Parts: sequence; C-alpha cells; structure tokens
Amino acid sequence: MTDFQDLIFELGTEELPPVALKELSQALEKEFVGGLKKAGLQHGEVIRYATPRRLALLVKGCAIRQPDRKLEKRGPAVQAAFDDEGNPSKAAEGFARSCGTTVDKLDRLKTRKGEWLMYQVEESGKAAATLLPKIAESALNHLPIPKRMRWGNTDAQFIRPVHWLLFKQGAKVIPCRLLDVVAGEHSYGHRFHHPDFLTIETPESYAGLLGSKGKVIAHFDTRRGNIQSQVEKVAETLGGRVELDPILLDEVTALNEWPVAITGSFEKKYLAVPPEALILTMKKNQKYFPLFDADGQLMNHFITIANIDSPKPEVISEGNERVIRPRLADAMFFWEQDGKCRLEDHLESLKSVVFQQKLGSMYDKSQRVSSLAGWIAEQTGADASLAKRAGMLSRCDLMTHMVGEFADMQGIMGRYQAQRDGEPEELAAAMEEFYLPRYSGDRLPQSPTGIAVALAEKIDTLCGIFGIGMKPTGDKDPFALRRAALGALRIVREHSLTLDMREFLENAVTPLRDQIQEEHTADTVYAFLMERLKVLLADEGVSPQLFESVHAVQPRTIADLEARILAVQSFANLAEAEALAAANKRIRNILRKSQDDIPASVDELLLRDPAEKTLFTQLQAMLTLVAPLLADRDYESALKAMAGLRTAVDRFFDDVMVMAEKDDLRRNRLALLKQLSALFLQVADISHLQR
Repeated sequence: MTDFQDLIFELGTEELPPVALKELSQALEKEFVGGLKKAGLQHGEVIRYATPRRLALLVKGCAIRQPDRKLEKRGPAVQAAFDDEGNPSKAAEGFARSCGTTVDKLDRLKTRKGEWLMYQVEESGKAAATLLPKIAESALNHLPIPKRMRWGNTDAQFIRPVHWLLFKQGAKVIPCRLLDVVAGEHSYGHRFHHPDFLTIETPESYAGLLGSKGKVIAHFDTRRGNIQSQVEKVAETLGGRVELDPILLDEVTALNEWPVAITGSFEKKYLAVPPEALILTMKKNQKYFPLFDADGQLMNHFITIANIDSPKPEVISEGNERVIRPRLADAMFFWEQDGKCRLEDHLESLKSVVFQQKLGSMYDKSQRVSSLAGWIAEQTGADASLAKRAGMLSRCDLMTHMVGEFADMQGIMGRYQAQRDGEPEELAAAMEEFYLPRYSGDRLPQSPTGIAVALAEKIDTLCGIFGIGMKPTGDKDPFALRRAALGALRIVREHSLTLDMREFLENAVTPLRDQIQEEHTADTVYAFLMERLKVLLADEGVSPQLFESVHAVQPRTIADLEARILAVQSFANLAEAEALAAANKRIRNILRKSQDDIPASVDELLLRDPAEKTLFTQLQAMLTLVAPLLADRDYESALKAMAGLRTAVDRFFDDVMVMAEKDDLRRNRLALLKQLSALFLQVADISHLQR
C-alpha cells in the first residue's frame, strides 16, 4: 500500500448563487487545506473545481495516515514533586496517574527555569479516512455563507440543497455523512446532457470523465477561458469586437457547466438610445455580451452563453431576442419622454426629495454645492458661473424616467440631457464627472467645471453629516464619508489644486450654520481629512513621524504639505538630521516646561558664553539666508542650509546652562532657543523625527 494517494471531494447541490461561486470555491480550498495542515496530513497540489451545481477539490498525493509523533507532558516541578526525604508528593503521584504510569517511570526535563517531571509517549498517527470527515465538515461550516437554508425533513443547512457527496481517497470511499448525505463514489453530469450518475473510479479521473462523458467543464478558469474564446471568435465573425467585463465573465462562467455561444440582435432603431442604457440592460439584466464596431460604436448584435449544446440554437437566439426587446423598448420610451423636458425643469421637483432630514432637500444641497463649486472655480482659475450652474443642475437627472428605471445611469443621463439641452460641452461633461471618483481607483473628473462640482459635492457632504454629529464609527459609515474624503483628497492631490483647506472648509460650513449643531465642524472635518491623507501617504512610504512633523505646522494647502514632506524626507537622510531632531525635541520640552515670560527677541548684550554668542550669530545669518528660500517654497534647500547649525547647537548644549539662576540670562537664553525652534518650524517640527 502506498503512503500517499490522490483525494477527491465533491459536494453536489442545486444551482449555487453565481456571484458567490468563486468566493465559495476559494474558501473551501483554504479551509480544507488548513484542516489537512492542522491534522498533519501532507499533500501535493490542490486543484479546485466549481460549477453551478458543485464545489470540488482534488488533493494530489495526500497522506493516508498521520505520521507517528512523540508527545511530551510536563508535570510539576521536581522541587514540588518530592519531600525532603525523596518521597513523591501528591502532585507527583496525581500527574503519574493521569499519564497511566508510576512516579518512578517518569522522565525529567531540565530548562533554564528549573527541573520538571515529564512523561513521554509515542502516539501512532491516525488514518486519514478517520480524520477527513471532520476536516470536510469544518471546512463547509466555515464557508462565507451569510444565510443558510434547510430543505426537506433534514436539519442540515447549506446555501442550497445538497444532493450528492463524492469523497474518495485512492479507490476507497471515505465513509461519512455530511449535510445529511452519505458519501459515495458517484458524481453527476450536466443536468440535461447527462443527468445520470458517473462512477468516479479514481480521483485523478474526475475532471476528465465529467468533461468527456458528463458534458461538464468542472474547472472554473478553464470554463472561463472557453467562454472568452468562444465570444471573441463569434464577435469576429459578426465583424465586431467584444469588451469583456471580467465581473460579467465570472458571473456567466458561474451560470454554465457546458457553455455554448449564441448570437442575437435587435432593431437598429434602439441605437438612438444612449448606449450606456442598452449596455446596462444587456449586461446587468440579461447577462449578454454587447458588441462594438471598429470605431467603438455599439452594434445591434449581442452574444449570450447557453448552458446546453442545442441542435436548434436559432430557437435559443429568438428567445433571447424576445426577452430583451421589451427592455430596449422601455429604454427608448424613457429616453423620448425625458427629451420633452430640460434638466433645469426638474429643479422644482428636487425640493420634495429629502437629502437628509436635518440638512434639507436635494434642492438645498444643490444650492450649497453650486455656491461652493463657484468658490473652487474662482480659486482654480475655472469659469465660476459655469461651475455654479453645473452645481445647480447636478442632481436634476435623478428626476428623469431613465435614471428612475436604470439607477446606474445617474450622471451619464445628466451628460446626455445637458447635450440635448444645448448646454456647453464642459457643463455636460461635469454632469457625469460630478460623481467621480465612485470607488477606489476610479477615474477622476478632468474638466475644470467637473473638478469643482465633484469636489464641492464631497466636501459639502462631509461638513453636513459631521455637522449633525453622524461621523463614521468603527465599520459603520452609512453616508460613505471615508470614500468621500478619499475622493476629495485624490482630486486635490492629483490635480495639484492649491486650495487653502481651512478656508475651503469654513466656506463649506457657512451655509450650514442653521442646520448643524456640532461646534468646530470645519476643524473636525479637517482632522478627518488629514487622518485619511496620513493613511494614503503611509501607503506611499511616508512614515507617521514624518507626516506628523509637517502636519504639526499646519500647512494651508495639501500641495504645500506634500512639498514639505519631500523636503523633510531629504533632510532626514543627512548626517546632521538625528542630532538636530534630538536638539529640537529638547528645545520643545524646555520651552514647554518653562514658567518664564520669554522675551520676543534676544538681547545680544546679555549673551555671555562664547557658545551662545556663536549660535546667535549663526542663527541671524541663517534667518537671512533661508528667507528667500522659504518665500520660494524651496523647503529642501532651506532645511539643508539649517543643517549647518548642528555644530553650533551641539556646542551650545554642551557649554551653556540654559536654566541659569539669573533671571535675565535665563530668559535671554530661552528667547534664543525659541528663535531657533521658530526657524525650523517655518518648514516642519523636526522633533517628531526623534523616535
């Protein structure tokens, strides 16, 4: 008998949720393999299979038995195990009884902490057949299933009713009962092409037999590649091309066991409808693949995947066309009806739609966004009047029939309707850009007007929701404020907007004064944005200490903050950086603890020690040297120049008693340190670099 044999596990079910199939398959592998590892069952490659009616794993070269292992049980310390005469204590005797032996047969274990009684036992490894049922059961219980169901008269619970269980190692069935189904050596093929059972003689024959006889491509990625190849080939025969949405491709793969591409078409008149609406209908509602011509224009053809190799594919094609036609007709009707109104005609109806009970209607929010977008446009050199109008019209498409039927068309419908209304092209583009970015990694608004309205929208939401005390807590963020903050930061950073963030937030809060209850809302939102920025920069390699060193001096713009961070990063690599950071930290502590009324300037006549005179002289020269550099925001050159003070600073602390007994000397030296600290604070608080 060999020590290792292939293992096959397959759970046969009713059709599994297509959007969850990949995740379930991956989780099954993770949990099952974790169980094997915990049990000490060595194995080779693991291949997972997933179709609408099955989850399966092939484990190559799985050990048929655990290895034998030596167990050590530690008992009481020798000092407590025997009395002064060497007789065993009750603790020693009790430990020996628990091990099934006597005290004189126990071993001793010496460690750095002392000597202990110990019992060693050789434990034979258990057969895999006795361990695998529990491993499989645990793996199934830990699958990410939000809600399990019962079926029939059984108490078993799973995401869908279970019909069969294939569980074999080598040629032998693993005897067990899982989810009220007894394990066997049978699988089942395609529901229509081969509804009868298939006997799986050996685990390695599983996928091949299902494919050749059962008409089931069990491997998910193989089936996915098969679908992609078919779709691309059929598209080419129709003179078009297909844009394969990976999410749609995964979902279609999860819906089929034996995929066959079928073509279909619809009347060209429907192409007058915005293509996004037609594409949305085909992909989201029907799981069809739309086709495009060489110019990227939508064609009146589509491709579907049938889960059957039909002798009459034209019948399936006609059915698909019949199903989609009413949806396309609805889209055209809504498009034509919406064309009878202009975007601005919907403004009045926004007054009846609540944005948030304490923050007013969608109309109120549009007014705030309009005003804030105008201010942003003025600051960035965009057309303020266009930004204000775009902000006012930004939500009007929500009231159209098209968006009412196809929610994903919001913004897109606004763009088309603005074009149909004869609005400027930049305003039309802003109607869609208003929602960007929708998620992490999404594209950003590009037009100046789009940038203004998108940024205004996010900041108004942040200030409004924070202002009524509904900031995110833990994992709860019903208004997606974290996403809004990250989106706003991306817009500001990636478009290099030099907006004074404090002034920006105050302008956003001003029209909300009558609605909000929280004091210092602008400060709270600023802190929230800075925390998000800190995380973003950490992902880019900026340490928390480096961020805090710059944040401490409260730069007015994010662009300025990042310029300072780059400068401090460069400074931190200098040989003088560590000593100057330590000196600045020492200075901050001295100044914080001082009870003296520190003068605003240094009295040169009170300087006594050569070290303090030298520091004063070099400090005055440095102030003159770095002033033009700081004016030009050349922070890197300024810090590099300041590094030249290191020797003078070190000598000062070595030779000078800052807290002198004479009041005038002490206060003068404190003034000198305060002036030195203020010099560095013109760029950053480098004391944060001292860990």
